[in-house]
Amino acid sequence: MSDSLDAWERRLYVSGHAIPYAVLAMPTVVYLVLTQDPVGKRLLLTGVAIATALWMLWWFTLHPGWRARHGLMRVFVLGVLVAYAVLGISDEMFGFFSFAGYIYVTEVLPGREKVVGILVNAVLAATSLFGGLPAPEPGPIALYAALCVLFAAVATTFSLLGYVTSRQSQRRKEMVAELAAIVEENAGLHAQLLVQAREAGVLDERQRMAREIHDTLAQGFAGIVTQLQAVDSPSRHVETAIALARENLAEARRSVHALRPAALEGSDLPGALSDVVDGWAGRTGVSASVSCTGHARALHPEVEVTLLRTAQEALSNVAKHAGAARVGLTLSYMEDVVTLDVRDDGRGFDPAADAAGFGLVGMRQRASRLAGALVVESEAGMGTVVSVSVPAIPAEVVR
Repeated sequence: MSDSLDAWERRLYVSGHAIPYAVLAMPTVVYLVLTQDPVGKRLLLTGVAIATALWMLWWFTLHPGWRARHGLMRVFVLGVLVAYAVLGISDEMFGFFSFAGYIYVTEVLPGREKVVGILVNAVLAATSLFGGLPAPEPGPIALYAALCVLFAAVATTFSLLGYVTSRQSQRRKEMVAELAAIVEENAGLHAQLLVQAREAGVLDERQRMAREIHDTLAQGFAGIVTQLQAVDSPSRHVETAIALARENLAEARRSVHALRPAALEGSDLPGALSDVVDGWAGRTGVSASVSCTGHARALHPEVEVTLLRTAQEALSNVAKHAGAARVGLTLSYMEDVVTLDVRDDGRGFDPAADAAGFGLVGMRQRASRLAGALVVESEAGMGTVVSVSVPAIPAEVVR
């Protein structure tokens, strides 16, 4: 649509700028063919016509950059009107050249000067049609004045129509550009949502499988080991069964560990949080920091995953909604509880009004699965604090 509109406007633009040459060439040719004027006058008017064409070519056509320079354009329009006065008064056939005057005046002169230019051009057109100034009699003077008014009114009407059309065309271009930008942005957001949904699905499935393995196979093997260890006089077969059960229990726990989020691979929870925060800060340009208090220790994978996911969701909310300049995360290890606080200095919101928004439901559900709690403190213009606390369940040790 935009390309076809631009092509149409280019054709209109070229056609409009060819009109002055056409309305100069046509009366010149007709004048030379039909006139019976002396050769000297014919040569003089032909020379003026050629000079006028060269004047338009040099000042307007070959130097389009000059059209925004009002001082130069005043000189150009003055030259065109003088040439029109000489040609139009010499022979009424050159009255057609008035169209060129209207085109140039309305395109290059600013504000009130445009009105003055239209009036001067209308007077010249009426003078050309009369073959000179009217006789000092009421009838010719009235007719001459009426023609001046008529020509000025028609030229002003077309000027206004041209202005309105130009504004509408510019507005259409802006709307097309805005729509193109929106479509491009929506396509990018759609692709991003697909990637995020795919990644979220994969992560949820990994966590589901980890819980299933932990709640079934790992717990079953742990029970088998406990029961076999309770036998008073273990035989060689019992000892073999204990060894096999321990091996399979260790393998099950290794599978659970392998299904942890990528950020926790090869890193403890404080290190994983630091990596996540550094990457987030690099993408958003928001200053962010992580601090850790208490005795950092390995916790149950589900605890670490819950804290890591809460931090990621809280940071995502800051990037999308808070407009913050600084963000701080504090991971606190206590005897029985571990807490994570995410603070920002953004615009804040009303937690009561948006209790179901900003991913709060998902974060609360994660915390509640571990008998934990999520608290949100925020006020408009005062920033936000998201605090999650969960039991400090230690990492299981294979025995």
